[in-house]
Amino acid sequence: MNITGIIREYCHTQKHDASLYELPDNCTCDQLQEKIRTINPDRVIATGGDGTVRLVAECLQGTQIPLGILPTGSANGMARELDIPSDIEAALGIITTGRLKRIHLVRVNGELCIHLCDIGFNAFVVREFEKSRRRGMFGYIIAAWKVLWRRPSMWADIKTDGQIIRRKAAMIVVANATQYGNGVVINPEGSLEDHCFEVIVVRQVSFSEIFKMRVTHRPYDPRKTELFHTAKLTIRSRRKVHFQIDGEYKGKVNKLQAELLPRALYVISNT
Repeated sequence: MNITGIIREYCHTQKHDASLYELPDNCTCDQLQEKIRTINPDRVIATGGDGTVRLVAECLQGTQIPLGILPTGSANGMARELDIPSDIEAALGIITTGRLKRIHLVRVNGELCIHLCDIGFNAFVVREFEKSRRRGMFGYIIAAWKVLWRRPSMWADIKTDGQIIRRKAAMIVVANATQYGNGVVINPEGSLEDHCFEVIVVRQVSFSEIFKMRVTHRPYDPRKTELFHTAKLTIRSRRKVHFQIDGEYKGKVNKLQAELLPRALYVISNT
């Protein structure tokens, strides 16, 4: 698919003035911000997956320039959250006419999280997926199956705004949004426009809970999955565990700190 050609044709037909910029390898926020300052656009469109969206969001947070998303990556969780369709022309229509709204972000261990980050099981799966040659949903399922057989778990002390708890968990999610890019709704109570983020403690990975997250969206079994609301978070685990942000594997950590960044970013939404 010639995405660049589709964008150029759409902008020509709709009489939009657009400058296309292909991100260089290992592009930094400073490089992209310099380009944005040079062009001085009305809006900036991230074409790619959640990693590209996160880089552009880092550059635009705290400004009046809205971020639009053209979802063309392997994981498009933030596009799902904003109800941006995968069809390129339909997405372009929303980007140029959709609703503008301010959303909060989360800073996790000094890095921006626009969507979801976690430690434990899923982060381990992300690492295995990145190592594998298999792409797409099938590749993710194969990676998850390999990790599931290892039954990873952690003991963690979790400090939120209101309490300190200790849990044995398979994974702990810091959720700015509601769902992963594969459609699994991990955080049914989430909102990008409220005054908190959610912490989901998955004490036991089970097919019944995964079925709820993916299909029925019924309430969690509290013996297996717990949900907390907070604007600040500190997690300490007894040993180092796998860690990922917005689908990008970050290595192992035994401490995670997160804080809400209220009304940090303008986005273009279909909701």
